[in-house]
Amino acid sequence: MRALHYQCSAGIAGDMHLGAMVDLGVSEAALRAGLARLPCAAEFDIEFRRASKFGISGTQAQVKDLGHQGSDHRQRHYGDIVKLVKAARLTPGVEARALAIFERIAVAEAKIHDIPVERVHFHEVGAVDSIVDIVGAAICLDALNVERVFCDPVEVGSGFVDCAHGRLPVPAPATQEILAGVPCSYGGVRGEATTPTGAAILKASVDEFAPPQRFAPATVGYGVGMRDFDIPNVLRIVVGECGAGAQAAPVAAHRKIEANIDDMSPEAYEPLIDHLLAAGASDVYVTPIVMKKSRPAISLSVLCEAGRVDSLADMVLNHSTTIGLRVLPFEKRVLPRQVKTVETKLGPVAVKVVTQPDGQQRWKSEFEDVRRLADAAGIDYLQAKAAVDRDVAEALAE
Repeated sequence: MRALHYQCSAGIAGDMHLGAMVDLGVSEAALRAGLARLPCAAEFDIEFRRASKFGISGTQAQVKDLGHQGSDHRQRHYGDIVKLVKAARLTPGVEARALAIFERIAVAEAKIHDIPVERVHFHEVGAVDSIVDIVGAAICLDALNVERVFCDPVEVGSGFVDCAHGRLPVPAPATQEILAGVPCSYGGVRGEATTPTGAAILKASVDEFAPPQRFAPATVGYGVGMRDFDIPNVLRIVVGECGAGAQAAPVAAHRKIEANIDDMSPEAYEPLIDHLLAAGASDVYVTPIVMKKSRPAISLSVLCEAGRVDSLADMVLNHSTTIGLRVLPFEKRVLPRQVKTVETKLGPVAVKVVTQPDGQQRWKSEFEDVRRLADAAGIDYLQAKAAVDRDVAEALAE
């Protein structure tokens, strides 16, 4: 299984991430071509150069703001960011990943300032360099086509940082909120080691916040930061192979949040579910139930890591009509899985392949890809599903 391993001993920032990805072997030309699709492409340039810290050489990335040099960072509304990304007409996978990263930041800012997500204004993250860092991260991760992403504990730093809201202790509030439930280390460097952008890239991309077991490194990339710390200010990213059945050691307990609701409009569930998933819930589902006095109701269930319980429970209480909820511990057992891209007659489709305890495999083509191919071919979903699955079965049997 092809896997990626983040090693954030000096933290992570958006520019360090881009540098490490190019150093790892992601095509600089392909990255530039993807970024050129952004409506704000005329506002920036990006430079990659060789650099080193304490003798460790790597790639340093710097995004230059051509449209607002010498002026304050542009402030963009969250909705403006979403429109900008969608207008770029990136591939579905890249667009979804970029929007997921931005949404992690928006949800964190909304909680910190006690406002709805729709009213969030980005300050530093709304600047063109942060937009490039995030969309570039999505392009690079998609290009690597790894099946699993691991990450060591994340160094956040110490001291204070100056931002749009004044001088604040490290980690910045958004960084701390985004990293809820993530193993972190504090005080390893003097200064801000992990930025909100870097934290959001990890939170939207990492499958297991723990080192992989039985991992064979193949390619190593170093992203060199701008600041000087007492340790090498570099982000190391490694791509390699995990052995059969390899997985990270368990690092987080799991919780189930439940609420029985009998007085909320059905239309209110979809936005609530979307916000919960964007805030880090592993899964959200609703079940029709009958309560006392034969009242019809809905049982809302939210599955999550233990570290996310407080923020997700607050969201349920703030954005639904329930006045109470239950939190239950549970254990998970999941089958090893990987995602493959299979070329079909209608076009490429992502296929999730799982391995059973008896060694046999089963697979499922991704719904969104099949629907996209159906729309492009002008046929109904069932026809497209049948055609795609025939091609997938043949390809996987080879």
